Amino acid sequence: MNTTTTTMIHTLRRFNPTRIACGMAVLAATQLLSGCLPLVVGGAVMSGMVAVDRRTSGTQLEDQSIELKGNKRAYEVAGDRAHVNITSYNRVVLLTGEATTGADRAAIENAVKQIENVRTVVNELEVVALSSMGTRSNDTVLTSKVKASFVDAADLQVNAYKVVTERSVVYLMGRVTEREAARAADVARGVAGVKKVVRVFDMISETELANLRAPAK
Repeated sequence: MNTTTTTMIHTLRRFNPTRIACGMAVLAATQLLSGCLPLVVGGAVMSGMVAVDRRTSGTQLEDQSIELKGNKRAYEVAGDRAHVNITSYNRVVLLTGEATTGADRAAIENAVKQIENVRTVVNELEVVALSSMGTRSNDTVLTSKVKASFVDAADLQVNAYKVVTERSVVYLMGRVTEREAARAADVARGVAGVKKVVRVFDMISETELANLRAPAK
């Protein structure tokens, strides 16, 4: 996939999937009972932000569930033979990271495809040696820099994008227009250290965007 590719189609680091899933489930339940589910936007936790996300609140919860289940299934399939990040946006699942064999790569994709509500899977797993902690830390820094650049760009709505970085390759997700997609990709390319930008957007028209921005009656 090259930098101009648009695929119609967050990130959970794998430590102990069962423990992570339980902790996240408890947190989500607590927040739902209080009537306010926090979302991470531009690296900051913001309460009550469901309304500004371009997904419905139901879809946001589905994406969270897909990520938790996908993380668990990837570990069940490949264990320590893979380092997998599962990112779901509008029920489109992006797989990034590394698998030590092609068979594991394919098995992880197939397992994630079987998860309820998944529309499609974009498999960007590389069949290479697992990345080092230094590489992963650098990716986290690059993600933060890209998000900060989006904040600095006055013509970008930062909460419309999800940013994932793997081995200095930046993946952009979200429900955006072609204009917004091109602009975000240009901004991300300008961040020092970014090797390539891959667009994994769910494209919408300018009319659809205007309708999303229209105040509820």
